[in-house]
Amino acid sequence: MISEFETKLETLESRNVDVLCKAEKGISQTEKCIKDLRNNVLEKGFLTEEEEIRFFKHLKPQIFSKLIYYVKLYNIESKRPRSGTKFQVKYLNNQINKLQVYFNDNLEFYQYYRRGATTLDVQYFVRGKSDLRSLTESFHFFIDDEFSTCQDATVATIMAFDMLIVYLQQEIEKLERHVDNPKSHLMKHTSKLFWTGSKTELIELIYALHSSGAINSGTADIKEIALMFEQIFGIDLGNYYHTFIEIRSRKCSKTKFLDKLIIVLNSRFNDLDD
Repeated sequence: MISEFETKLETLESRNVDVLCKAEKGISQTEKCIKDLRNNVLEKGFLTEEEEIRFFKHLKPQIFSKLIYYVKLYNIESKRPRSGTKFQVKYLNNQINKLQVYFNDNLEFYQYYRRGATTLDVQYFVRGKSDLRSLTESFHFFIDDEFSTCQDATVATIMAFDMLIVYLQQEIEKLERHVDNPKSHLMKHTSKLFWTGSKTELIELIYALHSSGAINSGTADIKEIALMFEQIFGIDLGNYYHTFIEIRSRKCSKTKFLDKLIIVLNSRFNDLDD
């Protein structure tokens, strides 16, 4: 169910549509998925406490965070000034600062979650436990005793605000890049090479190259490398910061495409040796 939902969202994110329309569709798809998940949980329950903790600590926030993300994105973009670049950049920076306040207000739990601690998981991620803190912000229309724990909404909010911050940072970069080089959008694609893998795979490769320091001895900025690949392959990578967060949150292999490259290259070596 979650895999199917993420495929739909990836398709939505890849479409070149108005951001408000994209947010509305994202809200609709996410609400349906959460309702289906809730029905599934109430019908089947959990076999063990560890299974319940895993669901409310990792799986539900993975979906719920998208709802929070799209709701906040719609609110932010619908109020975004349509005037000059300077006013838009100021507005977007103010929104980032507001999101950062949430992390500061929830610093203790934020640090617990970020360092991967587990000592309080039973208190935080098993239903029926009393609240240890009051939520500074919650989406009450999807919070109930049968489908919520003390902190799963906080995890979802942390994930959503992470995605929003990188989205806003990328929007600021676009505005500032346009000011520095207003003709940059006129650059033509001349290469005959086309990327036929998924955008997520290319973004995983780009971040691996950036992390390796193999380009400009590690001094190249991630956006410079991404722009180069976009020009080479004539592809729009969209919000690659957002995609990177999705890759980082994978519960299986975070380097799925790189693992595949190792397998196919070793297979080629073996074929040549034979």
